[in-house]
Amino acid sequence: MRFLHTADWHLGRVFHARSLLEDQAWVLDQFVALVRDARPDAVLIAGDVYDRAVPPPEAVALLDDVLARIVVDAGVPVVMISGNHDSAQRLGFGARLLTAQGLHVAGRTEREATCVTLSDPAGEVKIYALPYAEPAAVRDAFGVDLPGHEAALAARLEAIRASHPAHARSVVVGHAFVIGGEASESERPLSVGGSGAVAAGVFAGFDLVALGHLHRPQTFGQRIHYAGSLLKYSLSEVTHAKSVSLIELAGDGTVTIEPIALSPRRDLRIIEGQLADLLAHGAEDPHRDDYIHAVLTDTGALLDPMARLRQAYPNALAIERAVLARSGEASAAGHRLRQLDTAELFANFFKEVADEELDDDKRRMLAQLLEGMAAAERESA
Repeated sequence: MRFLHTADWHLGRVFHARSLLEDQAWVLDQFVALVRDARPDAVLIAGDVYDRAVPPPEAVALLDDVLARIVVDAGVPVVMISGNHDSAQRLGFGARLLTAQGLHVAGRTEREATCVTLSDPAGEVKIYALPYAEPAAVRDAFGVDLPGHEAALAARLEAIRASHPAHARSVVVGHAFVIGGEASESERPLSVGGSGAVAAGVFAGFDLVALGHLHRPQTFGQRIHYAGSLLKYSLSEVTHAKSVSLIELAGDGTVTIEPIALSPRRDLRIIEGQLADLLAHGAEDPHRDDYIHAVLTDTGALLDPMARLRQAYPNALAIERAVLARSGEASAAGHRLRQLDTAELFANFFKEVADEELDDDKRRMLAQLLEGMAAAERESA
């Protein structure tokens, strides 16, 4: 059985004040063409379909168009879940009505996971859709106390194992941060202080685990796979080779994964050099329409460098002065502070004020408070 696995579309993303909807539509046209050519048994979309809980209308229209072309026109079923950027309620609207058309959407957390059954000559394949869920939402659904993300996910997977027929192959579509995975700057943390990470062993026993959340394509033990994001959404992703994954699940449970690259309308690049040299090169650069982050090595004053750079690279996003980045401890300290999460920032503040470190109990209380605030913010959205 063959699947096309993709994730982290982040439709409606704005990067350096630039809407990426046009770029997303460009690459999704290629994805729809790939679906028609490859004829997979199903398309698996593993969360973060939208970039935020309340997406712009243009992003909703783009998703509607893409799904219609896949499900209605091409006749290929889709299994789609919500991620931590999505509103589970909004994405899951009309899910029961859409199932009859071949669009299976799992948004809200239920005790019984959404299951789609497909068959091939080797027998049945059960696809379990597990949308992202806060531990509190899983606790409410299962009626038991769950201390964190790993315990919550383990409870949901154990419920699936308890009812899964022994003769059928099993596929999980989920949204999680597996310990050891390579993250990037554009991924919103699932929780405070890394407590949202889960061990790969929690997925033991499943034939294929198709995940979303991490933006770099990566695989754990041949069966746990991240397809990666649709496009480059941060400078930390400049070196990523973005793709979707064509996955073959054999009758004996063997998994084969083939990455298939999609060509962006505009790539994201970092260029470095003196402004005059960059301008001269840009005049002949065949990819001058790419999104550009420029690191300028000039040491003297520059007059309106961004306006000048955009004459050569019209989609230049930002300029960094190398000489300023290297100067002074204040700049380095500011950079370090920007890398800290809210919990560490508060811990530093507490030490300055109280002249003592946060102990383990206070750190746990702080983590619970911040997670509760984040959950409340998502609910209100």
